[in-house]
Amino acid sequence: MEHLRELLAVDERQALAFFVLGLRDVCEPGVDPEELLYNASLLAHYAQTSTQAADELPTPVNLSDVFDHFVLDTTLMHDGVMMETAGAQCLLLAGFFERQMRRRHNIRWYVEVGATCFGRAAAQEKSSHKARLLETLARRFEVWRQCHERLSRELRDRPYLLASPQPPTPM
Repeated sequence: MEHLRELLAVDERQALAFFVLGLRDVCEPGVDPEELLYNASLLAHYAQTSTQAADELPTPVNLSDVFDHFVLDTTLMHDGVMMETAGAQCLLLAGFFERQMRRRHNIRWYVEVGATCFGRAAAQEKSSHKARLLETLARRFEVWRQCHERLSRELRDRPYLLASPQPPTPM
């Protein structure tokens, strides 16, 4: 039972490492390490945040949640942290969960929303280093969305992520 617990218990560092390696495999050679790390941390964060989280902003269930929370509520458009969150959620849902979202949502429109949100976050960021990163994410939103989608497809196409335990051999 302890062996199974080790397989199923994933901490933040392990989740981040999983997504760094996965994204590295699906991105173009020479990808910027800082962009890669940001995108991997985004995926790792939302992989470990419930859609029902009470102590932090929950993971959105679909792009309608993003629309309701960030597009309809115009009071947040001048909040850099919330604009970064909106961009990240658009990237997660329009990218990693694109296959599930495309039946109901216009992915192209949410690409524009996400890029715009990262751009607004960059404009309000005090750190010039982070502002440059957010601006780059705004400009390269579609590139990263496609990387997220490829990673999702690759993971979905793998028959098993966990190796099945082998039955004991008869003596």
